[in-house]
Amino acid sequence: MSLFMLQPMAFGAWLAMIPYIKETLALSKGQLAIALLGMPIALVPTLQLASRVVAKIGPRKTFAILLPIQTGVVLLPFLATSVPTLFVTLAALGAVVAFLEVALNTYAGRLEKAEALNIMSRCHGFWALGVMIGSLLATQLFGLGPMVAVFLICAVSAALGIWSGLSLPKLRGEEEAANAKPRKLSQMPKVLFLISMFVFAVSLAEGAMADWAAVYLAERWGGAAEDAGIAVSVFAGFLAAGRFMGDYMKGRLGARGVARLTVGLALIGVACLTLTTSVAFTFIGFSLIGLGVSIGFPLGISAAASLDDTHEAQNIATMAMIAMTAFLFGPPLIGLTAEVFSLRVALMGLSPGLCLAFWLTRIFPKR
Repeated sequence: MSLFMLQPMAFGAWLAMIPYIKETLALSKGQLAIALLGMPIALVPTLQLASRVVAKIGPRKTFAILLPIQTGVVLLPFLATSVPTLFVTLAALGAVVAFLEVALNTYAGRLEKAEALNIMSRCHGFWALGVMIGSLLATQLFGLGPMVAVFLICAVSAALGIWSGLSLPKLRGEEEAANAKPRKLSQMPKVLFLISMFVFAVSLAEGAMADWAAVYLAERWGGAAEDAGIAVSVFAGFLAAGRFMGDYMKGRLGARGVARLTVGLALIGVACLTLTTSVAFTFIGFSLIGLGVSIGFPLGISAAASLDDTHEAQNIATMAMIAMTAFLFGPPLIGLTAEVFSLRVALMGLSPGLCLAFWLTRIFPKR
């Protein structure tokens, strides 16, 4: 759980700096949207490669090698001087994050099965908490200089993450997974793709909030660019709260019940965000959407990992590949839509996807 919190602190720090980067490079919403495509274009295809590497060397070595690399790569966007260079630096960050995400979720999925635990939602709660802490610290340390602030956050979290990763115990079945032959897409269970569609729809809203919440608040609030980072903190904080409650709620309501409850809250949150002009309702919208999208990805990870005892990494990577397409391609599409219409109208477009997610909750068991 400490690793789930430490790894995304670098990502949270970057998210809080998006308005600063946009302002420094004098980017329009459309230009920023194109630059943000760098992460998904690199991350999505890298997931399958990452699943093979993680299966071979194990999550522990992956953390020890990739966390220091993430510390250096996350600073590259600050050196960008144009849309193409920002695109390339974000592509490098996306490739590194792919390996760390597969390692985190593979180990958690194996742990749930090996010890008969129900922890995936709480693990992802710590991930959201890490994003919140990273964005808050970046906002508070902004006076030291944006690059210095992000470096300090990343260096400390990486050092603690390496220690935590190397301290993880070895789990049953890791040797079998290391020797398992990767499957083709046609050989994978069909239910895996239904699970992926649900997570795709929910992740579309999560990705939109992660990348555009601060920009949307800056437009509504009219404050300084660095102060608008509080929007990411509010969203990530409620995302974390929902995930910390997720395992308990799953036990009380069942997977299907908690999925329907949370997706319903997300739909209400989008309405609060886009159908009023009140700043108070804007914060309520960030909060409800954070709660609403909190359980989708953990539910999908647990379901994907439970389908097979030797191909957990590939199942998770395949589901994540589809989900990350929404989580990372969605925000640039939001930006391009906002360029033509407005950011408010673009965020309204999240509602159809959430309605689809609500319908797909039938794939989960009632209890």
